[in-house]
Amino acid sequence: MTKTLALPVVLLALLVVTLPAAAQQPRDPQDVVKQIQGLGWVHGPADANIGGLATITVPKGLSFLDGPNTRKFLELNLNPPRDDHYTLSSQDLSWFAVFYFESVGYVKDDEKLDPDALLKSLQGSDDRANAERRRLSMPAINTVGWHVPPHYDPETKRLEWGVKLRQSDVGTDVVNYTIRILGRRGVMHVTLVSDPQELDKDIVAFKGALGGYGFVAGEKYAEFKAGDRVAEYGLAALVLGGAAAVATKTGFGKALIKFIGIGVVALFGAVAAFFRKFARRTA
Repeated sequence: MTKTLALPVVLLALLVVTLPAAAQQPRDPQDVVKQIQGLGWVHGPADANIGGLATITVPKGLSFLDGPNTRKFLELNLNPPRDDHYTLSSQDLSWFAVFYFESVGYVKDDEKLDPDALLKSLQGSDDRANAERRRLSMPAINTVGWHVPPHYDPETKRLEWGVKLRQSDVGTDVVNYTIRILGRRGVMHVTLVSDPQELDKDIVAFKGALGGYGFVAGEKYAEFKAGDRVAEYGLAALVLGGAAAVATKTGFGKALIKFIGIGVVALFGAVAAFFRKFARRTA
């Protein structure tokens, strides 16, 4: 029997209210709920493929969307649709994570991270990024500080950090918790979206699920061979936005890292928080 996500109508109403006026379009919330429920959710326990480059075992209690369904999921939430993105979620959608692979080459992992310098650089880019957001009629988002400072695990090849963000028209903080998994030919981006009050618990559940993640044969970090493409940057630049950080060639202080997509994460964080409150009231 096919399971469905029990998304409340008011969740969709929040989406419409929260988005910038220029992006809003009249829609029937009940219809959007039905469409989200009708997406091709794969419910665990199951095995799932991430772009032919990696696989993940979806445990019981979690759900997965492939690329085309994730694109529709983003679009239904009035966010920019993206190709080749994949979603892992709790079945009540109280948290979820979006995966996508960036083919940048082999990233050397021998760089020591300086969380204070990285935070200063992130905050220094806020004005420039928010000028672009204003041009697109989107609210400003400012970097508050670390929820989890950047750190790298050489055993799992995972770079992790959690940054607190504040959206100007909401005034409350959300946390963008990010993981980068290094592979032979590039980096798997993973962003976890959760209510900040529940984040630490959700991180445990999410990282438990990542125990079932792995690059396929030929794509693992340890399978690097002489002649493979090597990325132009290291771990610190990944925190700052990867290629966008390198593009300026002027150091951390002027790195263009506050890409527009970060607003999607902030919005989803607010939605996740609202969903949890709704679930508690109806429990």
